[in-house]
Amino acid sequence: MSAPEAPARRTAGIVVGGSPLSVWGLPSALRLQRQLTRAGAVDEAAQAQRLVLLRADWVYDDALVRGLAGADGDVALIARDGAVVALGLAAPATDAAALLAERRAPAAARTVSPAQIADGYNDALRKREPPYLMPLNADDLPAIERRIFAGSYKGVTDLVTLYAWPRPARWVTRQCANAGITPNQVTSASLVLVFAAMALFWTGHYAWGLLAAWVMTFLDTVDGKLARVTLTSSRWGNVFDHSIDLIHPPFWWWAWIVGLPAAGFALPQASLVLTVIVAGYVLQRVEEGIFIACFGMDMHVWQRFDSRLRLITARRNPNLLLLSASLLAGRPDLGILAVAWWTALCLAIHAWRIGQAALARRHGPLRSWLAVPV
Repeated sequence: MSAPEAPARRTAGIVVGGSPLSVWGLPSALRLQRQLTRAGAVDEAAQAQRLVLLRADWVYDDALVRGLAGADGDVALIARDGAVVALGLAAPATDAAALLAERRAPAAARTVSPAQIADGYNDALRKREPPYLMPLNADDLPAIERRIFAGSYKGVTDLVTLYAWPRPARWVTRQCANAGITPNQVTSASLVLVFAAMALFWTGHYAWGLLAAWVMTFLDTVDGKLARVTLTSSRWGNVFDHSIDLIHPPFWWWAWIVGLPAAGFALPQASLVLTVIVAGYVLQRVEEGIFIACFGMDMHVWQRFDSRLRLITARRNPNLLLLSASLLAGRPDLGILAVAWWTALCLAIHAWRIGQAALARRHGPLRSWLAVPV
């Protein structure tokens, strides 16, 4: 995931005070500096047109830091008890750091709550949730890290990623953060498993292939979460991860078909089945691109139906569920047929949704159901 675009104006960031605690392996001051950098607050204070100040003994949602950097005028972010915990100032003030250390704000600053500075809608992660603002203390550190991890998770995704992976992924992400393992290293390991699964499917070793495939999908969850909780997202990491995700699934299904004779099964019209799967996969991606180009949003966040369909649509993980069930039933040939039929059906549903969206736009611009404040 790439970092947010910086504000057009020159903005500086300052971390006030200190804390001995680390969050997801990052000392508090370093974490806040990375958040300020991601929000575009990278200029020298003396030349800046805006100043953002954060207390080191608090934990801020990225959306709050961006909100402080992008706000107009002088604003003071307040906690539930009314204490000032961060400042966004229109011009550098010599006494700003001292005021924030005392949990006070300049007289002209207007106070804002977290909900007023960030509405909670995250388009990149396809979800709406209240931005977090938490005091950093040792007793609450496990809960703080759980909340940050939850905030790193996509809201609209497949059912395996959403329901099966969160708890084990949080534990593995913790081990990686403690060991200094980078997101790109995790992605590299998942790439090795892509080839391992393909080779095993190709030779009819479906059980071992599925094991490699499922571990790969798990690591595909871990790398993104590790990047977000440690604030190490990069443009290259985003390209590396998403390129693998985009390219490899059709090759797995092709290998599955090739491996059927070695496993003792015949698949009539194998070429037709492969064509339906590969063409359907490519065309579904084209449909998603058309939806974004025409309506300015991801297809799966338009209405609640689309988000629920994303849980089971013919992507990698739902297809792996079909293949895993077929292997348990002793009929891997029927599993790949099910993938072909489900791919064709999802292709048709997505085409239908594009048509409905085109009709709906005649009455005004489309808006994601997640973008509507609750």
